[in-house]
Amino acid sequence: MGANKDQLPPYPNAARISDSQCYPQYTASLKCLEEFSSDKSKCQEHFDIYKECKKKEREARLERNKSRSLFS
Repeated sequence: MGANKDQLPPYPNAARISDSQCYPQYTASLKCLEEFSSDKSKCQEHFDIYKECKKKEREARLERNKSRSLFS
């Protein structure tokens, strides 16, 4: 059962960012950074929206995982 983790990429979160429902918020924050590279504070709102989205996504994933426990 433990062999499964060997198949994960070194950075699973980065590898799966394009699968994330937060991808649009992620790209928006990157575009903002490109536009205002000298002033990251102008992009804070984008970062906050993305962070909030990731938090909700993580909570939903944890909730789903509860129903199929690894130890059952």
